[in-house]
Amino acid sequence: MSISTPSNLLNNPLVNFGRGIASYPEVRAEHIDPAITFLLGEAETAVKKATDLSAASTWESLVEPLEDATESLGRSWGVISHLNSVTDSAELRTAYGEMLPKVTAFFSSLSQNLALYTKYKAIKNSAEFTGLTIAQKKVIENSLRDFRLGGAELSDSDKSRFAEIQDEQAILSKAFSDHVLDATDAFIYAIQDESQLAGLPEDAIAAAADTAQQKGVEGWVFTLHFPSYYPVMLYSDNRTFRQSMYEAYITRSSELAHQFANGKPEWDNTENMLKQLRLRDEEARMLGFPNYAALSLAPKMANEVSEVDQFLGDIAKRAKPFAQKDWYELQEFARPDLDTTDGLQPWDIPYYSEKLKQARYSFSENELKQYFPLSKVLEGLFGVIQTLFGVKITQADLPIWHADVQSFSVMNEGGDIVAYFYLDPYARTGKRGGAWMDDARGRRQLSGGDVQIPVAYLVCNFAPPVKVDGELRQPTITHDDVITLFHESGHGLHHLLTQVGALGVSGINGVEWDAVELPSQFMENFCWEWEVLEKMTAHVDTGKPLPRSLFDKMLAAKNFQNGMGTLRQVVFSLLDWRLHSTFNTQEAEKYGVLELSRVISAEFNVIPQPKISRWPNTFSHIFAGGYAAGYYSYKWAEVLSADAYSAFEDAAKLSGSVLDTQTGKRYRQEILEVGGSRPAAESFRAFRGREPKIDALLRHGGLIEVAAE
Repeated sequence: MSISTPSNLLNNPLVNFGRGIASYPEVRAEHIDPAITFLLGEAETAVKKATDLSAASTWESLVEPLEDATESLGRSWGVISHLNSVTDSAELRTAYGEMLPKVTAFFSSLSQNLALYTKYKAIKNSAEFTGLTIAQKKVIENSLRDFRLGGAELSDSDKSRFAEIQDEQAILSKAFSDHVLDATDAFIYAIQDESQLAGLPEDAIAAAADTAQQKGVEGWVFTLHFPSYYPVMLYSDNRTFRQSMYEAYITRSSELAHQFANGKPEWDNTENMLKQLRLRDEEARMLGFPNYAALSLAPKMANEVSEVDQFLGDIAKRAKPFAQKDWYELQEFARPDLDTTDGLQPWDIPYYSEKLKQARYSFSENELKQYFPLSKVLEGLFGVIQTLFGVKITQADLPIWHADVQSFSVMNEGGDIVAYFYLDPYARTGKRGGAWMDDARGRRQLSGGDVQIPVAYLVCNFAPPVKVDGELRQPTITHDDVITLFHESGHGLHHLLTQVGALGVSGINGVEWDAVELPSQFMENFCWEWEVLEKMTAHVDTGKPLPRSLFDKMLAAKNFQNGMGTLRQVVFSLLDWRLHSTFNTQEAEKYGVLELSRVISAEFNVIPQPKISRWPNTFSHIFAGGYAAGYYSYKWAEVLSADAYSAFEDAAKLSGSVLDTQTGKRYRQEILEVGGSRPAAESFRAFRGREPKIDALLRHGGLIEVAAE
């Protein structure tokens, strides 16, 4: 389908990029309403044509035209959503918010369209279906499932209410995210006395000085953005400073925020969470499911609500002995340094954990960080990708939305460009926290025979470059940041290296949510391999690679406090899961989200949850990030990814390198290239030749010895 653009929209960058790449610098808030209104109209027209009784129910006459129209709308809306996440402004936020209900309503109505549902069923039952490709068949089957889950079989009156639920959820999700961003941006902690900076690394101090200058404040300014906040928690010798930062951070977007930070009542997410949970529960029951968790499993690998509960409980049981040992050792280590009446407080835990690690392994995270300039890390990352998957990554010159953004092309062995991706690496005001990969454009076989190549966003929030002694210092990132970059690149590879031509199951599309983290967590493993790190490190001052002795210490510390870390993830996962599986019948509805988090923490964690803590109020993954009743998938997919990586470890015993090209080729063919065109369990079995086992995860995490007793 070729969209004929009205003359008044010819210069609108949200309409005129067609199948190309958006001109991000040209997008303005005033472009959003006319562009989306026009594209919505085109999409609605396409739906009317598709559902016409005289129109044939075939792939070419039904699915392709519908995909054309909805993809054009989705891609333009994707550009707007992306910019809203990385370049937030009052104007953009307002324009985005005004169109959000209309876009949500359209896609909700699409999934509820009984005539369209009937047409897709006709394709499934036709003689043509047997002649479709595997990927096309999967698109039809997934669509039929999504029609059912989208409310197509509901009565007209129920459809109306179902659409209202989708609209309300979209608005609440956006509000949740806005509140967290506003609360994070609003807080500053200014220091004028240099002695209060004791213990902080040089680059953290330089960044604080730079922030103070930007904000017109004397001295040094610290914020709740993670690159500013976390070094304070790890290294500051000023306990009062750490406490103030912690209290502001852990109470963001709650009723306590005004006591500890520049919080506003309208940023409190407490009622927002309850509203979202009520709507999700209502949605599930309308579709015939007992709760939202059960509904969420319909397109996932896990089959039963109890299966996920049992899985998380088993992980907790295996990790708890290690966590108890971790917690006891940390308390004993800190005891001589703390007031006995006060003891180890939440704002002390990162600080003394880092000191214990330094004492035990004779290195600090800050020392290690100096060996990871971002440019060198990217060189190493690209080297791994190029070696394993037979591609070449080169700098590109795509339109960008900020001066810090870089763009790259991915070429095959024949020199043809097969994909593009963006990297937006640094934290800044107006940019949502965290790290993520998103789909800018999916791979698709076009009706004329051409292939639309995929484009991805890789977004991180690393500490930006700062001036030291008047000179801009090359940015370095922590090893945790390195792992984050490899993680997001794994998602990117899943999207970029697909060979599927049907958009609905191309790349990450159509992949079960509890398996979608497999490729991302798989890539993290390379961050612990000497043959990889020695080629991707160069000291920021001397240029020398990471010494083997420091690597050995780092490796020895790999599972430091992993017991506590694992239980922390279990608590996150169980809060999400039980909020969505027991909401109407147990603690959540009666006492609220916070109380349920405390109940779960008391049962499964070894570190007491502080009374002041309001961490659920910023749990964006499940209230603004698409992971509702799905946070468990990080641990679920970790089993798959660790087992997949063990194939490379096995290959290394023969070839001498985990960068084994033959194993990499099989992984690319059986996992990355097939995308969502077949069930993830089949893809895993095709690669490993068997069902997944938990052994590799336990071994990698050092959770075997005590658990085996």
